[in-house]
Amino acid sequence: MLKLIKYPKRSEWHDLLKRPVMETASLEASVSAVLKEVKENGDEAVRRFTTIFDKVVLDNLEVSENEIEKAIGETSSELKEAIQTAAKNIQTFHEAQLIEEPIIETMPGIQCYRKKIGIEKVGLYIPGGTAPLFSTILMLGIPAKLAGCKEIILCTPPDKNGNIHPAILYAAHITGTTRIFKAGGAQAIAAMAYGTDTIPKVYKIFGPGNQYVTAAKQLVQKEGVAIDMPAGPSEVCVWADATAKPSFVAADLLSQAEHGADSQVLLVTNNETMAKEVEQELIRQLDLLPRKEMAAKAIANSKTILVNDEEEGMELINLYAAEHLILASDHAEVLAQKVVNAGSVFIGHYAPESVGDYASGTNHTLPTNGYATAYSGVSIDSFVKKITFQHLTREGLKNISTTVTSMAMAEGLQAHAEAVNVRFK
Repeated sequence: MLKLIKYPKRSEWHDLLKRPVMETASLEASVSAVLKEVKENGDEAVRRFTTIFDKVVLDNLEVSENEIEKAIGETSSELKEAIQTAAKNIQTFHEAQLIEEPIIETMPGIQCYRKKIGIEKVGLYIPGGTAPLFSTILMLGIPAKLAGCKEIILCTPPDKNGNIHPAILYAAHITGTTRIFKAGGAQAIAAMAYGTDTIPKVYKIFGPGNQYVTAAKQLVQKEGVAIDMPAGPSEVCVWADATAKPSFVAADLLSQAEHGADSQVLLVTNNETMAKEVEQELIRQLDLLPRKEMAAKAIANSKTILVNDEEEGMELINLYAAEHLILASDHAEVLAQKVVNAGSVFIGHYAPESVGDYASGTNHTLPTNGYATAYSGVSIDSFVKKITFQHLTREGLKNISTTVTSMAMAEGLQAHAEAVNVRFK
């Protein structure tokens, strides 16, 4: 089960907190080959790779209106209601981010402001393999629509019958996705990055995926296509003190471990009894899971770190910079104020990470692999460009002219100075 590390020295923390390393050279080589094929051969290459990887031959890459209508009918009323409730909460949270910035007069006659403008064409990648992540459509499609993106393209892999999971199509329908395509893996990323006869080229690509999807996103970024963030396998860190509930903590660790064998979970505690009780609960609860083999592999690659006290624990947690951080403590709100590096924080005994994954309203597309030290999760800002504007009157230019010309001449850029001076000759 979880490997227990007791009271490690600070000099050991860096190595202890390393994520599992993927062999990138061969991965990038195989993904580059897929990208090149799609760039050169478009739809034909996408279909060919879909046959190889998804074991299905497709006549049409695009999902038809009839397929969408059929999916709406096949989605249970209970699931529809759940998706609609989640969508409402996500919309409410993200709408609050649509703040218009004021026009600022920096000097008399000089007005400066910023305007948010939606990225015109965005691509959403939705995994559909071991778990069809229709919740991710809500997390990406809703802010894209609110931001004013004109084209919202969705790619997701088909099953062996050439179909898309009905809940994915229903979620895409209610979020206003423009077009939906049956394409997965690196070939889908390539199609959205370069464009094919069927799949449009986009300006920015969003969404999680396996190591091939992640590598493809990072490679097309080098060619000028924006991506949401570098993202790897999902992860959670749980701080659990003596007031935590072992069964709750174990359930939180397993909810993340079941994402995949390469997921990572980390338990940090200052209480050895808690560590032992959580371990017992993990053994008991793991046996009840349908995906227990996958979760067990993730747990086997994960750790419990026993620290001396709360202060040391928070220092270690901030160094780890988890995608998801759960604070299982009676005074979790106080601890939350000490968090400086995390993708999303879950405060208290009744805030499981799964609530954020689905329906509380916050976005679940978050930085992994330590990138939370510098990256934020997806928000309205991810789907907009912020353009600055300045409006100067003659008086305004006169007021700032000496400042500009002095600086320009000091940098040896006389034409810059002349662009000001010419207006007063």
